[in-house]
Amino acid sequence: MDNNNVEMITRAVLQALNTQKVSKPKMTVPVGVSARHIHLTQEDVETLFGPGYKLTKKKDLMGGQFAANEQCTIVGLKLRAIENVRILGPVRKASQVEISATDARTLGVNAPLRESGDIKGSAPIALVGPKGVLYLNEGCIVAARHIHMTPEEANAAGLKDGDYVSVKMGNERGAVLDHVKIRVHPSFSLEMHIDTDEANACQVRQGDVAEIDI
Repeated sequence: MDNNNVEMITRAVLQALNTQKVSKPKMTVPVGVSARHIHLTQEDVETLFGPGYKLTKKKDLMGGQFAANEQCTIVGLKLRAIENVRILGPVRKASQVEISATDARTLGVNAPLRESGDIKGSAPIALVGPKGVLYLNEGCIVAARHIHMTPEEANAAGLKDGDYVSVKMGNERGAVLDHVKIRVHPSFSLEMHIDTDEANACQVRQGDVAEIDI
């Protein structure tokens, strides 16, 4: 091999190395699979369960929330229903039902993809409890995927509240999920929240670990 060929090959190798993408650092995060659930005002709790009724705690969740022992049935516009939907406490200023896209098709409701709490103009839904029936003109959404972090965890990763990242999860049927919002608060613990549709598609379970591109 003459010098010209050696020089040409060397130049090509160096160019390839220089243009090769540098691997981004990775941060791992445990996965939390969020099943369909309900948030209620105190007034709506009493409509469904009776005057003066208070939600009772089954299990503590992050951010001061808890899974309540109470459940009710949700009913869509075509009178299709899903029973035994868990209520989360404490009570809120506005009632809200969070379901998956599959649930929305089952119920026949046009639930938009939203962040929790963003319910203006969202889908109507009916709730049936042991003591009464509640109709919400709006409040049914498909919750957008997101990651909870403490301020310390966010700072360490170079992220801030409201940032968006991509997350790799799963094995044989794994996928990269884009547009995952970062939520930062001192009461949070590190966890990614996806719904049951996303978990089933990627074949991941509660407590599995995903990788964040940062």
